[in-house]
Amino acid sequence: MRRILAFVAASAIVAAVPAQAQSGMTPAERAEFEALRQRLAELEAQVAARAQADAQQQQQQAAQAAQVAASKPADSGGIGSDHNLELYGFAQVDLIQDFDRVNPSWDATLRPSKIPTVDGLYGSDGQFIASARQSRLGVKADGMIAGKPYEAKFEFDLYGVGVDEGQTTFRLRHAYAKWGPILAGQTNTLFMDGDIFPNVVDYWGPAGMVFIRNPQIALTLVDGGGWTAKIGLEQPNNDVDPGSIRLVSPEVAANLRGTEELPDLTGQVRYGGDWGHVQLAGVLRKVGYDTVDTPDNEPSGSETGWGLNATTVLKFAPVTFRGGVVYGEGIASYMNDGGMDLAPSAELGQVTPGVPPTPGNGLLLEADAVELLGVTGYIEMQWTEQLSSALGYSFTEVDNTNFQDPTAFHKGEYASVNLLWQPESRLLAGIELLWGQRTDNDGAQGDDLRLQTSFKASFSSKDIWGN
Repeated sequence: MRRILAFVAASAIVAAVPAQAQSGMTPAERAEFEALRQRLAELEAQVAARAQADAQQQQQQAAQAAQVAASKPADSGGIGSDHNLELYGFAQVDLIQDFDRVNPSWDATLRPSKIPTVDGLYGSDGQFIASARQSRLGVKADGMIAGKPYEAKFEFDLYGVGVDEGQTTFRLRHAYAKWGPILAGQTNTLFMDGDIFPNVVDYWGPAGMVFIRNPQIALTLVDGGGWTAKIGLEQPNNDVDPGSIRLVSPEVAANLRGTEELPDLTGQVRYGGDWGHVQLAGVLRKVGYDTVDTPDNEPSGSETGWGLNATTVLKFAPVTFRGGVVYGEGIASYMNDGGMDLAPSAELGQVTPGVPPTPGNGLLLEADAVELLGVTGYIEMQWTEQLSSALGYSFTEVDNTNFQDPTAFHKGEYASVNLLWQPESRLLAGIELLWGQRTDNDGAQGDDLRLQTSFKASFSSKDIWGN
């Protein structure tokens, strides 16, 4: 750079001396001028040589880059250039006026199984609840790897369940990766149809639909021409009701546990188009139990559980219908609410439904996979571009065994109607009236009526940096 600057300065000086001025120079001045001209010629040669060297270096670098690019495998054999990463979620607050009373750990949503059938069990009627537990955050990526599409998702909300029920805390929803036809991780079970979940602001939703997110490995067998077919192996979960065994042996009743010896086999077939879709899903499972802290863990045993779930979404603008019917034995763990997988039954004597037989000599007990029926039907109406409503009813009903307690769950009913306002795709406000009822094995009933108002603001990183 210094040589270039010197060259420019010297050129300017030489060019600035006219020929007439050169003729009037003294010998010493002429000698000095000639030396400057000679120096300028040297600088011109050096600048030209440097420019030639730079050009050769650039050519060599370009050739090397071309060789590296040619040596790399094409997109079909490596990581492609089409990749997307999105951070998304929403903040939501629910303001609920409950005119009755439910289990306090579940008062931010309506689950019929959590409705008391005894007056005053959880206190006096009438409670106000404000909750932000539905708020959600997730990240997902997709693109192409080795010529096949991939997708990965990690998502959670704040609705504590299990040991965290009643708390505003982390709850994992999705954590899976899918590459081509293979999926591994936690997401919706293949036995369910998430598309029939209606457009409601209540968190838990209809009782009579299959709804669970399971750790699994799944394979897509068919995907084309409107048809999809999938099969998977999923984490089993068994809900065992000891029933009235406590009347025979309190120790055994207290120590009965469900066992998960084999994965659940699930599958689904769907056909769809612009009009909506129809789907048939199934599950086959081993529903087992044993007794802890006893010789050989006896009593123990197992039953075969199975289920079929037929669902549909039909679109007749501005109306959409979402519905499903599920039936089976030992499938309560897959239901959105209510029921049990295994329960004891007695084979001795004539038994009055809902009244356990008196234990005595020769009483023979066995475990049964409990029959279950679930039905869901919802109609959604798009009144205007911004206003919509959802109206529907759902129930779960089990065929109780003759050795279950009188207070065992028998039927849960759920109904709701709402009016939703969506002024922009990222904003939603709604008001919803909900009713639920629980019926016990002995016919005792409890109801809950509530009014919920919700406000939701969604966000996505696509709003900031696009796709």
